[in-house]
Amino acid sequence: MTKETLRDFENTNVELLQLFSSFNQEQINVVPFEGSWTAGQLAEHLLKSDVLILKTLNEPIKQTERQPNEKVKVIKEMFLDFNTKMKSPDFNTPSNKVHDKDKLLISLSEKNEEITQIIKTKNLSETCENFAVPDLGEFTKLEWIYFDIYHKQRHTHQLKNIFQRLSN
Repeated sequence: MTKETLRDFENTNVELLQLFSSFNQEQINVVPFEGSWTAGQLAEHLLKSDVLILKTLNEPIKQTERQPNEKVKVIKEMFLDFNTKMKSPDFNTPSNKVHDKDKLLISLSEKNEEITQIIKTKNLSETCENFAVPDLGEFTKLEWIYFDIYHKQRHTHQLKNIFQRLSN
């Protein structure tokens, strides 16, 4: 499972970072359409998510009394339903500041590397006790990794739409 998880994580992040890299510095701070975040805000949101996920993955755990991947399918369905509009929790909403593309790319890459090390070295079947997702409860480390993967896939989809809009 670790090899597959690592492959899924790496592929998702390569696609996201390559796409974000294709924006120029000016474009990442342009609102592409009403009600949308900028590409920079989207990257800041993902960075905040990675910080929270890393904190969760590195805090108290307990033995899991169910299949460690039990909630992965629900997480995937939730994030990859592009017809459903989601609202970010206040603690993870990006700022309205001007974003620096290079700093965001470096920070995202650093957090990806930290999560990669967890995938390679930790027992992903353990349950993280310090954060429960509303309506879904506590996740295993594996489920948190897939939360990150599908969350980034959702936002990569949005980033493609933003790039297309700004390129026209």
